[in-house]
Amino acid sequence: MIIDCHGHYTTAPSALENWRSRQIAGIKDPAQAPRVSDLKISDDELRESIELNQLRFMKERGSDITLFSPRASFMAHHIGDFQVSSTWAAICNELCYRVSQLFPDHFVPVTMLPQSPGVDPATCIPEMEKCIKEYGNVGINLNPDPSGGHWTSPPLTDRHWYPLYEKMVEYDVPAMIHVSTSCNACFHTTGAHYINADTTAVMQLIQGNLFKDFPTLRFIIPHGGGAAPYHWGRYRGLAQELKQPVLSEHLLKNIFFDTCVYHQPGIDLLTKVIPVENILFASEMIGAVRGIDPETGHYYDDTKRYVQATANLSEEQRFQVYEGNARRVFPRLDAQLKAKGL
Repeated sequence: MIIDCHGHYTTAPSALENWRSRQIAGIKDPAQAPRVSDLKISDDELRESIELNQLRFMKERGSDITLFSPRASFMAHHIGDFQVSSTWAAICNELCYRVSQLFPDHFVPVTMLPQSPGVDPATCIPEMEKCIKEYGNVGINLNPDPSGGHWTSPPLTDRHWYPLYEKMVEYDVPAMIHVSTSCNACFHTTGAHYINADTTAVMQLIQGNLFKDFPTLRFIIPHGGGAAPYHWGRYRGLAQELKQPVLSEHLLKNIFFDTCVYHQPGIDLLTKVIPVENILFASEMIGAVRGIDPETGHYYDDTKRYVQATANLSEEQRFQVYEGNARRVFPRLDAQLKAKGL
């Protein structure tokens, strides 16, 4: 079974973006603010948006299940206040749940949190619990920088985040560390801000001792871990200078890297440097990089080709990357699959 642990609803019907534009306009002019009930998206529209896009590519590329969350760049936690984020997150999460109900064999929902700069992360817990209990969500996306590129929040190791971590442990769900749109002109959203955040998260976790307080907490660092695998020697050396344990003990029992790396040398390096038990298959298809690589004639984000082609993995190790690790890191997913006899 090929489980893609990193998918976003980037192809939602245009009515969603139109509603969001009205919501943003309503921040300054409440008369323009839409009601939630104003958003009308039919099941047929959802089916079409998925069948012509994500599901088509899944079938073409040979993947079976996508862990599906709202579009990351649309989270835009820096816009408005907590109430704005709360309403927007609830709408987006419901759409992903509806997709999972329409295509139960192929999509499993993951939660967007209603984060807001300067607001206690505990305010996100009701939406998180609702999605787990009512929608069957198996994980969350956690934005370490809700300010949108200005990094006004404390590091991930700070007690500021502990209310969320306590709930993650209680419900046994992992978090993908995933920022949203950059509103800082210095940082391109997908080319810089995303990769910066992945790398920053790894270094924050090296500096702190978060997993002593939460030994079962699990994070997925997306986009191949940012710069971390490429500079693994640097981070091993920095951990040594900081008098921290070796990274295999300090981090790798709790953090995992996905395969959203869009060329063969990148996957080769990831699978050579990072232990196979810490790698989860992912593509983030129809995401940041949607084009065809002229050097190969295939889509950049067709990551299964790279995993299949690398000489660094045996067939048993490919099974771990494609399925085994995801079922271990997402135990609620594993339980759902077992309930289906899978």
